[in-house]
Amino acid sequence: MQDIAVRRAVTEDVADLLLIYNQGIEDRIATLEEETKDLAYMEKWLEDHQGRHAVLVAEERGQIVGWASLNPYSHRCAYRGVADLSVYIHREHRGQGVGSLLLNALEKEARISEFYKIVLFTFPFNGQGQGLYRKMNYREVGVLENQGILDGKPVDVMIMEKLL
Repeated sequence: MQDIAVRRAVTEDVADLLLIYNQGIEDRIATLEEETKDLAYMEKWLEDHQGRHAVLVAEERGQIVGWASLNPYSHRCAYRGVADLSVYIHREHRGQGVGSLLLNALEKEARISEFYKIVLFTFPFNGQGQGLYRKMNYREVGVLENQGILDGKPVDVMIMEKLL
């Protein structure tokens, strides 16, 4: 982990962000998205994640091995202090502590940006992801049954949260 640096994402990172995001889509472990995305999609996504909604990358020897983002939770002003979380780790680097590094740094960014709470949505069958979140003191709020459809089948989604 000493060789991994965490920093804000920049436009030049878009291709790596896309590669890692598409791995999450293909592996069916991190998102209800079924179709991989293209460069234009990811460029727009990063453009929309400026200011308070930070995107951080974990970089090892010049190669991005994971990324995490704070996403808008709701457009309603009552939820201004709540952020939604995304974490995606390159297949070859999962389970090696990259997620913990990203979450630690992202929580610092969240506090600076005056977020008081982070929520996330995960699949109940994503044990590796839940292990990371529990290790970082996120708590399970509950499970939304048949919340989405993935590959034509209903999928449950677990909600987790952390007060900062």
